[in-house]
Formats: sequence, structure tokens, C-alpha cells
Amino acid sequence: MRNSDKIFDSWLVLQCQSGNKKAIALLVKRWHKKLCKQANWYIKDVVQDSWRGIFNNIRKVRDSNQFGSWVLSIITIKSTDWIRKSKRDVKKREASKDDRPDNRLINLRMAINKLAQQHQTVLHLSYLEEHTIKEIGEIMHLPAGTIKSRLFNAREKLKLIIKIKSHEK
Repeated sequence: MRNSDKIFDSWLVLQCQSGNKKAIALLVKRWHKKLCKQANWYIKDVVQDSWRGIFNNIRKVRDSNQFGSWVLSIITIKSTDWIRKSKRDVKKREASKDDRPDNRLINLRMAINKLAQQHQTVLHLSYLEEHTIKEIGEIMHLPAGTIKSRLFNAREKLKLIIKIKSHEK
């Protein structure tokens, strides 16, 4: 995110905290698609609930420059909470052992779902959202070294799951 975008978001947060309704609409316009994209990887309906939480708690934002990290952490937490509740549904799904490209993608997704939530999250933020290690650290409130370690461990575990799965065929 460009510095000018962060400054503008910071200003909008301060305006929201002052009760400016137009600033709320602008924040939604600027961030809604990004939040939907983030949440869609987890679940589709979590964004509405997140917006309620964001605006119910916007007065708690201590540093308006950190709005982006703050809202992404909210949506990540709400999404992972929902995932934990619906984990047994994920376990019921089985992909076809057929080797068509669609099924390989399903098999990869199922392999990722077998990883711990922390590993799923760093893989998603790194590969699908294309965030840097530093940005992921800000979103997850963790040091860069921890993010690097989780990415490495996630890749290694994913390789192992895929290797085991390919030997089962």
C-alpha cells in the first residue's frame, strides 16, 4: 500500500472517530473489496459481520495509520473463528482422485485445509494476497521471523501431505 493511501485512510479513520458519516462511506468504498477478497478465501459472509465490528470498535483504534492492518486482522480473526466452527464440514468433503486440473486444484485446497490455521493463513496472505513478510507480520501481529518460519513450515508440511496423498493413489 502506498504511503499516500495510508495517510488518506488515516484521515478517514480520524473523521469516522469524529462522527463523520461520509468518511464511513468512503472507508467502506475503499476497503470493502479488499475485505471481501480476504474473507472470501475463508468464507463469503464474514465481511458484513466484520464491518459491524469495525465501526462498533473504530473508536478503539489508537493509531489511525494502522487502520489497514487493524481491519485485516479483524477479518482474519472472524474468518478463522468461522472456519474452526465449520471444520467438520470441510473434513466431510472429498475430492475425486481423478487427475484432471480442476481436481488437482481441489486436492491442493484439501491438502492446505489439513494444515494448521496459522499455516493456511500465511500461505494465503503470501501467495494469494501477495503481501510481503512485513505486511503479513503487521496483519497477524507477529514478528517477521515468525512469519518466515511459519511460511517455511507450511511449505514443508504441504509437500509432505501432497507426497503422502500421491503415494495413496
